[in-house]
Amino acid sequence: MYEAPIIATADVTRVLKPELYQVRLPNGKLSLGHLSKELSEAKATAKVGDQVTLELTPFDFDSARIAAIQPDPQSA
Repeated sequence: MYEAPIIATADVTRVLKPELYQVRLPNGKLSLGHLSKELSEAKATAKVGDQVTLELTPFDFDSARIAAIQPDPQSA
């Protein structure tokens, strides 16, 4: 049975690898986020402080797909 992904926003807290990030959900939980295929192919990168839109499965909140990156407004 297909379960629709849960959409959430999070803040990037650490860059672990070029396409792998530690993110903090609004409830304080830390999770691993990896770039979606589209972002990866576009060579998108996130940095600490950026806000990202995540897709999580209802079964696993320890990892998520990063669907979009919003740059940190304070770094502009």
